[in-house]
Amino acid sequence: MSDVPRKAPPGFEPAPRAGEDALTVTGLTVAYRVRGRNREVLRDVTFRVRRGEAYGLVGESGCGKSTVALAALSYLPRNGMIKAGRIAIDGIDVATLDARALRTMRATAVSMVYQDPSRALNPSLKVGLQLSEAFEVARGIGRSEARDEALSMLERVRIADPRQVMERYPHQLSGGMQQRIVIAMALASNPALLILDEPTTGLDATVEAEVLDVVARLRAESGTAVLFISHNLAVISRMCSRVGVLYAGRLVEEGTSEDVLGTPRHPYSVGLLRCLPSPGRSKDVERLDTIPGSLPPPGTTMTGCIYAPRCRLADDRCRREAPPPYRIAAAHGAQMARCHYHERAHALPVSREAFNAESAGEPADPRGEDTGPAIGRLAARDGQPRLRAAHLSKTFATPAHALRAVDNVSLTLAAGETLGLVGESGSGKTTLAKLLVGLVAPDAGGVLELDGASLPPRVTRRDDDQVKSLQIVFQNPDSALNRAHSVKHLIGRALSKLAALRGKAHDERLAMLVDAVRLPHRYLGARTRQLSGGLKQRVAIARAFAGEPRVVVCDEPTSSLDVSVQAAILNLLVDLQRQRGVSYIFISHDLNVVRYVSDRIAVLYVGRLLEIGSVQDVFDGPHHPYTAALLSAMPTLKGIHAQGERVRLFGDPPSATTPPSGCAFHTRCPRKLGAVCEEHDPPFADAGNGHLIRCHIPVSELHIARHETAPT
Repeated sequence: MSDVPRKAPPGFEPAPRAGEDALTVTGLTVAYRVRGRNREVLRDVTFRVRRGEAYGLVGESGCGKSTVALAALSYLPRNGMIKAGRIAIDGIDVATLDARALRTMRATAVSMVYQDPSRALNPSLKVGLQLSEAFEVARGIGRSEARDEALSMLERVRIADPRQVMERYPHQLSGGMQQRIVIAMALASNPALLILDEPTTGLDATVEAEVLDVVARLRAESGTAVLFISHNLAVISRMCSRVGVLYAGRLVEEGTSEDVLGTPRHPYSVGLLRCLPSPGRSKDVERLDTIPGSLPPPGTTMTGCIYAPRCRLADDRCRREAPPPYRIAAAHGAQMARCHYHERAHALPVSREAFNAESAGEPADPRGEDTGPAIGRLAARDGQPRLRAAHLSKTFATPAHALRAVDNVSLTLAAGETLGLVGESGSGKTTLAKLLVGLVAPDAGGVLELDGASLPPRVTRRDDDQVKSLQIVFQNPDSALNRAHSVKHLIGRALSKLAALRGKAHDERLAMLVDAVRLPHRYLGARTRQLSGGLKQRVAIARAFAGEPRVVVCDEPTSSLDVSVQAAILNLLVDLQRQRGVSYIFISHDLNVVRYVSDRIAVLYVGRLLEIGSVQDVFDGPHHPYTAALLSAMPTLKGIHAQGERVRLFGDPPSATTPPSGCAFHTRCPRKLGAVCEEHDPPFADAGNGHLIRCHIPVSELHIARHETAPT
């Protein structure tokens, strides 16, 4: 695409590319008019994205990251306004463009990819028509030529059989394929600047890695600059050469990725990094550090440092004097930090909530009560399992076909244990969760037991004790909480239904639950629409714990949360487990989160269990080839997984309507042996210590170096 000349549209004459920035933001101040007042959401933001560079913009939700992108495109909502500053794209001041030139700029010089690709694609039009239209508009070419260009672009974004994909509708494609289609459309114009706003947040680790590979390769080929907006610091580390950290509308730190993410000089950056459940960290050893408090409301005016109310280094000077942008000579280039004490940022005290299990001894209840033994000593895990599932299968029948979502899965869960479920989308994780809690019934032959007693397959047939003993926390609290009711009503109703509490006992238990999930009492009268994502998830957790459950299924409970809120929720779940001995089934596509919170890991693929074992055994190996691919795709702050190079999977998982014969993974396996994999379903092999691997390759050979070749 780099050899395709861009036409100079009327009213928009881009400057010569040599020596110019793709994006220059200078002194940008943006306000939204709300209830008759202008509330500033960006204040004096200045940064640049050089040609061919990838620049990362990070910070919590509400910091103003997406507002920067919308302002650059002149896409602010009607109540939004640029009060001060200058934005230049491809060397042209955006404010000088009339409506026609602005439309042309958006079509030819800058493109944007949003978080949810399904909302960017027209569900009623085939992919080929939508992609070809992008080339027609961007390059001013005919339909036939545009279709040829579209096919070529699909090949460049690594979509197999592009002609077939062109004839499909968006809903017939996986999330990763949809995102690659959107990226192909965004690059149709050979833009000077590509803005990516959380493009991989909802994707699995393998799909995320593939999408990031595509972006990196296309950027290198075309010289397109990238503004990468994300709260995933590991992804930013991998993709970006420079990083800007936004807090409450201010750029508080900026520098190279190595310096900002390696030796941060602002307490906020330090806090974000400490929130990460990075490799080597475990709930049994240490809690995640958290950032106390919350973002100030938009439009808040205050003297001194905007971060002072949450900063554990702040003193009177910080609250009195706003820090200037201190320029620092760093190891890999110039670094900026808006902090009076930037040289002491690395010594930021640990949150008072955090503790080290080795030095603190028995965990302390936040209310000062004795909580009993530490989680590692709860129920020994060698007696009767808390939950047992045997030979669970689930087939969904439709007029056209039958879909086997879960295929003969057996597992156990001990008291006080967390079992992590991992696998790509479509692997059957959520269906298995619904089978366990009785929201769907298994096929004939499946067995469920709770504390040794038979558990009816349908929740409607379970008695009150069984219902309250097995609860679920969903990924999206908005869909699980009634927006019409107050927080007090939502939690109180669960107490009435699950715990049969009334009067004073009801109110006392409500207050205890609210305290346990660290939910301020002032929110009891609020509706859920008035709460942040983290507060909503606390309400959902409090409701799940209303009946003193013995097992809680957590289905992606933190995937949509910022790292600071995620850390608080993970700490909360561990605290509740430690205090009450509850067991968790924990589902997530973030393997770092799973590693931190889990005791054992189960790996699912197309409804089948391929590997199960302790966290240490599964992560350290030997691995099933599929597990190896998942682990190698984990983004880390060092860019690659510490265990070795990336294991690349080719193609998408097979359809559950037509699963392959033999080993379910043989169609994508880089270590496929041959006919035995195609014809025979492998049995589980014991790798020791209860570590089971379902593969024809002998366990002794699964440590062999990984391959990156396509399966034959």
